[in-house]
Formats: sequence, C-alpha cells, structure tokens
Amino acid sequence: MDSKQSLANKIYYETNAEAWRNGRELTPEVSEWSVLTAEPGGVDYIEANLGGKTALWVQPKLAARDRVMLYVHGGGYVGGSIWTHRKMVGHLAKAVGCYALIVSYDYSFQSKFPRQIEQVVAALEWLAEQGIGPEHTIGAGDSAGAGLIVAAAMKLCDAGRPLPAALFSISGWHDLSASGLSYEANREKDAFFQKATVDMLASQVLGGADARNPLASPIFADLKGLPPICLQAGEDETLLDDSRVLADRAKAAGVEVRLEVFPEMLHSFQMMAGRAPEADDAIERFAQWVRPKLGLTGAAAARLESREVA
Repeated sequence: MDSKQSLANKIYYETNAEAWRNGRELTPEVSEWSVLTAEPGGVDYIEANLGGKTALWVQPKLAARDRVMLYVHGGGYVGGSIWTHRKMVGHLAKAVGCYALIVSYDYSFQSKFPRQIEQVVAALEWLAEQGIGPEHTIGAGDSAGAGLIVAAAMKLCDAGRPLPAALFSISGWHDLSASGLSYEANREKDAFFQKATVDMLASQVLGGADARNPLASPIFADLKGLPPICLQAGEDETLLDDSRVLADRAKAAGVEVRLEVFPEMLHSFQMMAGRAPEADDAIERFAQWVRPKLGLTGAAAARLESREVA
C-alpha cells in the first residue's frame, strides 16, 4: 500500500496534467519538482563547467571521492535541470557512498536527437580525463535521462571504449515510439504520461528521426556488451513497459539485469527521497546492489555503514 507521504508525487503529476490541458507549457525549470525532495544534509554542491554547460558536483561528507555517479536528469527534454534533481541525487550519492556529477544537456528546443546522447558521451569521457576510471563510474538517470545514459553506454560499447561499472535507470524512457502495453493498462492511473503527451514530447526531440532508432529507443537495440543495469519503475506508471522490455532484451543479450517494480508508485517516485518511505527504500536497494560493483565492499563498506550510524 502506498504511504500518505507518497501521494505528493501523484498530486504533482495530476496538477501538471491539468496545467498542460489548459495550455500552459512546461518550461526548462520546473521548480516545483524539487519541492518533493527533502534536503539530504551533509552534502556539498559545487558548480563546474563541462562542455560549455553548467554541471553540478554532489559531494557527501567523507564519501569515496574516486567513485562517481554521472547523473542525467529527466524532464522529457523540455524540463528538469541539475537544480530540480540536486537533492535526490544527494540522497543517492549518500546512500552509495560516492560523489556524483549531475550534467546538463540540450533541451529539444535547443537541438535534436542525437545531440543529447553525444553530450552525455562527452561527459563520461570528461570524467575519465579527470582520473575517474570507468570501473569507478556509475551511469544513472531518470526518465529521458535514463534513456540517454543507456544510449551513451551503447555508443561507447560500439566504439570499443571502456564502459561504466554499472547503469541505473529510474522510470526510464527507453521507447520513444511509445509501443508499451502499459500505456493502456495504466492509462487511468497515470494522469500526466498519457500516450498523446509522450508522442508529442518524443516528436519534439526527434525532429523527424525514426522513433525506433536503437539509440532513441534502446528497447530495439542489440544490448550485448552493456554493463550490469538496475532498473526501477512504478507499477502504476504508463512507462512501466519501457523498463520491463529493456530488462528482457538486456537479459537475452547476456547482460546482468535487476528489475524492481514498486507497487502503486508512479513515474520517478524516488524524487520523494527523504519524505516518502518508498523512495528511501528504492534508493537503499540500489545502493546495496551497486556498492560491490564500485569496489565498495569489505572495509570500505564498513566505513560507510559506520558513518551512517554516526
């Protein structure tokens, strides 16, 4: 059963759906989104320049500085930013015990597919140039950002370049053709992400490109060679099948996959970190899964756990 606190996410999407129907456009800065998340505490935020765009270092106290989560925010290519996701990524980084870098990329009105993927690839390469090895890097994102991080890993894989140690997808938008059966199955539960809305958002970023292009929609890709991937999605969201189908295709390609579907939750419910138990549980589940993949085991993990108790 969903908690009382988790209803904030549902109300947020219902409010935005109503505004959308009344003709109010979504803007690059959807400041109300960040209100869902509690301040993580004990985290510093430092701006950086990456490829001419502002990125944001997320630095939990005493976390492993040489383990980094590259985080790509969601927002349908029309909203979201390093600032709307700052607090949630703080919770994620604290739970894992690593630093994080939230990166910016072009919105759909600035450039079209595949420019955004190229920017995420460049960010991963930039981290390597800073001395953070791929084996100490996590690629993570939510919604559109999750689709971008998977596509970026595909590009690196195809080029024979080193890959991150793991990938993390929160309510990933992995099918810009919106072919999932969950669009109909969850139509009455998910007020905002109706198929017509998703089709419109996809058309804006694709700019005429084929929605079934494997880089635009990784569910149609050959995923062989990708690193382990953890996918989390809400049971009630219309994008649920994006995660389910990607998980099936990745498993068929020999990729290590962990798929977690959370009952009665909606899109990117992890944004309620620090306020809703479902969000905190999801984040901790991911942290436990990914720590060993970053080498945060044994004495290193014990030090992290002792800091959490303190």
